[in-house]
Amino acid sequence: MEKPKMVIAGGNGFLGNHLRQHFSRLGYRVVLLSRGVKPGPDCLQWDARTLGPWAAELEGAALLVNMAGRTVDCRYNDTNKRDIIASRVDSTRVLGEAVAACAQPPKVWLNSSTATIYADTEGEKPANTEAAGIIGTGFSVAVATAWEQAFAACDAVATRKVALRTSIVLGRDGGALPVMAKLAKVGLCTPQGTGAQWVSWLHVQDFCRAVEFLATQTAESGAFNLCAPHPLPNRDFNGLLARKLRPLLRLPQPKWLLEVGAFVLRTETELILKSRKVYPQRLLDLGFAFRFPTCEQALNDLLPA
Repeated sequence: MEKPKMVIAGGNGFLGNHLRQHFSRLGYRVVLLSRGVKPGPDCLQWDARTLGPWAAELEGAALLVNMAGRTVDCRYNDTNKRDIIASRVDSTRVLGEAVAACAQPPKVWLNSSTATIYADTEGEKPANTEAAGIIGTGFSVAVATAWEQAFAACDAVATRKVALRTSIVLGRDGGALPVMAKLAKVGLCTPQGTGAQWVSWLHVQDFCRAVEFLATQTAESGAFNLCAPHPLPNRDFNGLLARKLRPLLRLPQPKWLLEVGAFVLRTETELILKSRKVYPQRLLDLGFAFRFPTCEQALNDLLPA
């Protein structure tokens, strides 16, 4: 019996590698579309802008996941802003063209988005759900909005479409956590800025399980928040890091110092200072069970004892 096929566009990064391993274990043939891989039977090069031979792999696919997009870990100058938006909009648009041309299009298309689409949510304000969340303003919101609008505009009437509003994904082998842990070990595990900003997060195992759930266990479409059900303030997140990693000293991180550090590292403080308070209402309503619902459980699993 032929294996079901999964196509991951932009799939050679941290999350793409975990998805590939997860779905391979489930019995899928996983095909990667990437700019940076050597071509092979299950690895095809694309430029994420124009149609090419890669488009044939979408024919008869059970699942398409688009993760393509330039990193936002950079300075938000005009050139980088254009590249960040274009990489997301162009890849989504050309995948839509490929899907529309299929005689047997993918059954499900999950397109990346971001939980940063919601407004900066401070204090005791309710967490943002898919139905009642407040869409924010600013560049990062403009990126998310353009991304989702490009996805919605794709003509894919025979394909169920899901937008993944993903929070910070925690894993031991990639993403933000290894950098956080390295900084925490030298004392940078104190509140960043005021420390009152909320952190929405997700264990990488639950990310993969949520993608599997949305692909195979429901017929729902539209936007889903991919985050654990218990966001926590930045000061508490850093407190968990401190208790796990036990640095010899703990250094203060006022906002002005973070601004200097972000300039030197060529990044933006928004990545750590924006208050992201997001709740996975739709996943929970459909019965999805998180393996790591609290951040303490996740860090206990991911960081050394």
